[in-house]
Amino acid sequence: MEVAQVFLDRPGKANALDSAGLEKLKTDFEKLQSDASVRVVVLAGRGKTFCGGADVHELKALTAATAGAFVEKIHNVCTAIRELPVPVVARLHGAVIGAGLEIAAACDLRVAAEGTKFAMPEVRLGIPSVVEAALLPRLMGSGRAAWLVLTGEAIDARRALEWGLIEEIGDGEQLLQRLLAGDREALRVQKQLLHLWDEAPLATSVAASIERFANLAGRRRV
Repeated sequence: MEVAQVFLDRPGKANALDSAGLEKLKTDFEKLQSDASVRVVVLAGRGKTFCGGADVHELKALTAATAGAFVEKIHNVCTAIRELPVPVVARLHGAVIGAGLEIAAACDLRVAAEGTKFAMPEVRLGIPSVVEAALLPRLMGSGRAAWLVLTGEAIDARRALEWGLIEEIGDGEQLLQRLLAGDREALRVQKQLLHLWDEAPLATSVAASIERFANLAGRRRV
C-alpha cells in the first residue's frame, strides 16, 4: 500500500469535528506511523464537504473547565499529522472551516477542488482561532493570515491558491504521482527537514541538512 487514505467521516454533519471523531483521527494517523509500506497519506472528507469545523453542539456545551481539553484534541490530531514520517496531502472540497482548516494546515500539501471555500469564522462566534491556526502566517504571510482570522470571511480556492494557503486546484492525482516518483527514504528525510526548517535557527537547519544529505549519499549513488 503506497498511498494510505484517512477520511473525516460524518458526511451527514458536514464532517463536523467532535471529541470522538478527533480521537479516531488521531488513532488513524498514529497507526500509520510504523507502516513501512506507506509512502504518502491522503486526508479527505466524505460527502459534500471536507469539514464544516468543530461540532456546534459540543462547542455550545464547553465551559472554562472543558474548552482547553477540546482544542487540545484538535492539536493532538495536527501533531499526529506533522509527526507522521511520510508526506500528508489534504484533498479538500466543499468547505474547509475553522478546525478543519487548522487540520488541513497541519498537512504537508493541500489540493482543493474548484469552488472550495475556506474560512476561520471563530471571531464571529466570540472565540479566537487557536492551536494550528498558528501555522497560517507561515503558509500565507502574516497580513493574509490576519485578514482570515480577524474578519472571519471566506475565500475561494482561487484566492487560497494565490495567497499560498493551498498548492494546487484539482483532484490531486497529478500531485500524488509526483510524490510517488520520489525516493521513499529521501521523502521521509525531506519531510523531517521541512519541519526543522520551520522551527530551528538557520545555522541549525543547514547543519542538519548537511548531515542528513551525507548519510543518504553515503549509502547510494547520487
